[in-house]
Amino acid sequence: MPATAPRRAWLTDLPVLLVAVVWGSSYLAAKEVTTVRTVLAVLVLRFAVVLPVLTVGGWRRLRAMDRAHIRGAGILGLILAGIFLLETYGVVHTSATNAGLIISLTMIFTPIAESGLRRTPLPRSFMAAAVLSVLGVVLLTQGAGFTEPSFGDLLMLGAAVARTVHVLAMSRMKSAQGADSLSMTTVQLAAAVLVFALLSVVPGTGTAPWTAAADLGAAGWLGLLYLSVFCTLFAFFVQMWAVRRTSPSRVSLLLGTEPVWAAVVGIALAGDRPGWLGLVGAVLVLAGTSWGRTAAEPAPRTKPEERAAAAAQTTAGPSPQPETALGSVVEPAGADGTHPGLEPARRA
Repeated sequence: MPATAPRRAWLTDLPVLLVAVVWGSSYLAAKEVTTVRTVLAVLVLRFAVVLPVLTVGGWRRLRAMDRAHIRGAGILGLILAGIFLLETYGVVHTSATNAGLIISLTMIFTPIAESGLRRTPLPRSFMAAAVLSVLGVVLLTQGAGFTEPSFGDLLMLGAAVARTVHVLAMSRMKSAQGADSLSMTTVQLAAAVLVFALLSVVPGTGTAPWTAAADLGAAGWLGLLYLSVFCTLFAFFVQMWAVRRTSPSRVSLLLGTEPVWAAVVGIALAGDRPGWLGLVGAVLVLAGTSWGRTAAEPAPRTKPEERAAAAAQTTAGPSPQPETALGSVVEPAGADGTHPGLEPARRA
């Protein structure tokens, strides 16, 4: 291996790790710029900033989309709208630390749901990891004493379930397969923004987008642009760039550190004080989700002749790895660390 290979790998890993950091900080950023009355307005503004850039950057590929792909992306966009609504309302009603850690349960829910659909049992080690994660969430949300979980905690739990539905839909909908990832993401976000815009004009749903834009102030706009530019545009393009220079597994592993950064940012910058029970719960969530990603990966099943052919190919030298684009939205990356056929969720 050339001496420069580790350095090149690090130069590729660093931007991906930075994406995990900005995603982890996005819960606090959203909490700072959003109130109960401005959730819909902030969502409209956040993605209205992003859509023109995505549209101009991928115009040719957008025009090449057929009706089936557009219809599939539109359906996924409706699910995506539900995810962002649950996440944003949830983060308003809970701490940034809780939000980032509870949403990580998607990595546990997804293989369980896929296992049920495929009617294939999961390894016992994965089920143990799932129990560990759930126990961690219980302790995390009860750090100040055993009471009912907050409304925001329940909304974030719903968002984790919605993310699971989104990943399952992407992996199973024929109309969502084979399309360009940039185009699929653009159409999904457009559908989500349309939902937010329609809801925002319903009486009693909160502040209108134009009113919220005028009231944000300099600090509010900086937070909103951070969510738009770094947590959406930067994150999406870094993933597309990185997955062509390394493996989807490596990208997904680095992005899986998102809940760690959410906890770090929440405790260090937001002043979250989960208490000693909450800290134990945070550790259990991180350990359980990390263990679960590994435990859900199926052991390779190859015939003796296939193993011999693989050994011969290894002796002759590795074949070039095909370039793989990440699927759009919240969350799929490469097929690693999950039950067969699933890709771990990622955010837009």
